[in-house]
Amino acid sequence: MKINEKLMNIQRDLKAPKNQFNAFGKYKYRSCEDILEAVKPLLVENKMTLVISDSIEGVNQKNYVKATVVLTDVENGDKIESAAYAREADNKKGMDDSQITGATSSYARKYALNGLFGIDDSKDADSTNTHGKEAKTKPTKKKTKTVSEDEILEIEKLISETGIDKVKFQKWLKDSFKASKIDDIPQVAYAKVISVLESKKEDK
Repeated sequence: MKINEKLMNIQRDLKAPKNQFNAFGKYKYRSCEDILEAVKPLLVENKMTLVISDSIEGVNQKNYVKATVVLTDVENGDKIESAAYAREADNKKGMDDSQITGATSSYARKYALNGLFGIDDSKDADSTNTHGKEAKTKPTKKKTKTVSEDEILEIEKLISETGIDKVKFQKWLKDSFKASKIDDIPQVAYAKVISVLESKKEDK
């Protein structure tokens, strides 16, 4: 089984509920630790390993934490990477510099994992008590940005070329991204969908 198929299985089976509660904002959210706890059994099941690393990058005199997630297939060494950035706050009441960096790292790591596993956090205000203004604003629902018309055409073209079972494909979309049809695929998941379809095309 190729690495993209294994990732597809993990995305399908991964359930990472929002187990954390923001008492100030009165909403639930999931943390980086929640995602890791949920995905570890699936990594073992699919013979995969997951490594997360951080680096600090300076942009316009501001420090950004870049979190990189590397998913590796133990059977053949193939890898898939996902990265996300978060900017360190200039200061945070009650936190020293190392705590600010740690909180920023957790935030960046969470979104790198979201990108890799197709997790959508847009339905709830997504923050923790360590993220300043975000924790003080009333949660608002945001509409998820979906794929463009050109991207829809590209997906439909690949479906036609691979001859993939459309019913099974739609079920995978629903299980993985809560998308009932191609038009509802989140923009963040487009690259994953294309990757899976291209791997099917190569196997044909």
